[in-house]
Amino acid sequence: MSLATKPAKKFKLSHNASRTLVSGCAYALLCFVSCVFVFPLLWIVMSSFKNGVDLSSDPTALLPQHFTLENYRHVLFDMGFITNLKNSFIVSIVTTILAVVISCFGAYGIVRYFPRVGRQITRLLVTAYMFPPVLLAVPYSMVLAKIGLVNTYTGLVLVYLSFSIPYALWMLVGFYQTVPREIEEAAAVDGASKLHIFARIATPIVAPGIVATTIYTFINAFNEFLYALLFMGTSDKMPVAVGLYSLTGTEVLDWGALMAASTCVVVPSVIVFLAIQKYVAAGLTEGSVK
Repeated sequence: MSLATKPAKKFKLSHNASRTLVSGCAYALLCFVSCVFVFPLLWIVMSSFKNGVDLSSDPTALLPQHFTLENYRHVLFDMGFITNLKNSFIVSIVTTILAVVISCFGAYGIVRYFPRVGRQITRLLVTAYMFPPVLLAVPYSMVLAKIGLVNTYTGLVLVYLSFSIPYALWMLVGFYQTVPREIEEAAAVDGASKLHIFARIATPIVAPGIVATTIYTFINAFNEFLYALLFMGTSDKMPVAVGLYSLTGTEVLDWGALMAASTCVVVPSVIVFLAIQKYVAAGLTEGSVK
C-alpha cells in the first residue's frame, strides 16, 4: 500500500505583511541614499575643525583628533571672509525681496486678468532658463559697463533679477491658480477693492507657496558664481562663492581654511531650509493642484 504524498504548502505572505516588507525595504533604501548624500557635507563640517596635522596625516577620518576653531578665525577675520558673507546676504536678500514682490503681482495678474494666455506667458518667461548663463555674460557686461554699474551691488542685483523673476513668476502662477474665485467674488460683494483682495485674501492663502519660492530664490542668488565673478572685481565686493573660489588660487592650498569657508557657505542655507521645510513641502503640494 503506497502512501499518497501531500503537496507542500506554498508560503504566502499576507497583504499587510507584504506591504510592511515593501515599506521597510523602501525606507532602508532611502536611508542609504540619504547617508550617501549627507556624508560629504558631514565630512566637510568635521574637517573644518581639524588642524593641519590631522588633515595631512589622515584626511579621510571623520572625527578630528585635535578639535580647533583656528580655521574659522583665520577665514573669517584674517582673510576677510566675513565681508564676503555680508555681501552675499545683502545681494541675496534684496534680490529675493524684489523678485518675490514683483512676481506676486505678476502671477496674480496673469491668473485673474489673462487666464487664457497665462500658460503661454509663463512658458515664454521660463524660456530664459533655456539659455546657458555664459551666453548672456557678454550682453550683461556691455549693458552694465554702459550704465556704470560694474562692481556694484545694484548691477549684480539687476542681473540676478533677470533670471529670478521668471522663475518665481512661473512658480507663483501655479499657487495663485489654487485660490478659489468664489472667495474673491464674496469679498468684492462686501466692498473690498482689488488691491485689498490681492493683499488680504489671495496672498495669505498662497503663503506656503510664497515661502517655498522665497527660499529657492534666495538659495539660487546666494550660491550664484559666474556673474558674481565677472561683475564684482574688488575683494570687498565679492560674494562668498567668489571668495571661496579665491582660496583655491594660492600656491599652497590651506585645506583647513577651505573646509571652514565651505561650511560657512553651505550650512546657512541648509539650516534655513530645515527650519521651514514644512512650509516648503506645503507650498509645493499646494501648487501641484490645479
